[in-house]
Amino acid sequence: MKKIALIAAVALALPFGALAQSSTPAKPAAAKPAAKSTEAKKASPKRQVTRKAAKAVEEVTPISDDTNVVLTDSDLEVAKRVSTGKAQCELGADVTVTEDEKKPGFFTVTTKGLRYRMHPVESRTGAIRLEDPRAGAMWLQLGNKSMLMNQKAGLRIADECQTPAQVAFAEEMKKNPPKSLFEGADGDKK
Repeated sequence: MKKIALIAAVALALPFGALAQSSTPAKPAAAKPAAKSTEAKKASPKRQVTRKAAKAVEEVTPISDDTNVVLTDSDLEVAKRVSTGKAQCELGADVTVTEDEKKPGFFTVTTKGLRYRMHPVESRTGAIRLEDPRAGAMWLQLGNKSMLMNQKAGLRIADECQTPAQVAFAEEMKKNPPKSLFEGADGDKK
C-alpha cells in the first residue's frame, strides 16, 4: 500500500517538475494521463449501489440495539399510550409504528425506506413523544394526528399522519370542540 502511494506521489510530482524545466507544457500534459490510466487499470473499479438495492438491504437488516437507554416507569407508562400500526399521512405518505416485542417500551418507526428505533421521552405538554437520538428523529403523537421529524436536518418527514383511532378522535373533536381557554366554567366568554 505504501509503494502504491509513493508511486502515485512521484507520478503526480513528475509532470510538475518537468513543467518547471521545460517551456513547452504539451509533453508533461500528455505524460500525466498515461500515468493515471495505468493506475486506474490496476485499481479495482468501485461499484455503485443502486437506491433500490440499498433500500432492500436496509429493510431486512435488523436495527442494532446499541443504545444504552434505560426507560423509567413514567416512560413505560407513556409507551402504553403509543398508537401502533399504519398511519396515513398527507401527500400519500404513510408511517408504520410497531412495538418491539423483545424490549418493552421501544418501537420501530418506518416510512419511505427509513427506519428508526425509538423510545418514549417525557413531554411537558402531555403529547406522546418518541425519539431516536442516534438518528435525530422524533415521532410526535397527539390525539388527532402525528408527525415524524428529523431534528438534525430540521425537516418534517411525514405530517398530518392519522391512525384509525386518531381519525375517530378528530371527528369527535369536530362534533364536540374542546373549550376555549378564554371561556369560563359556565361556557361564557370573558
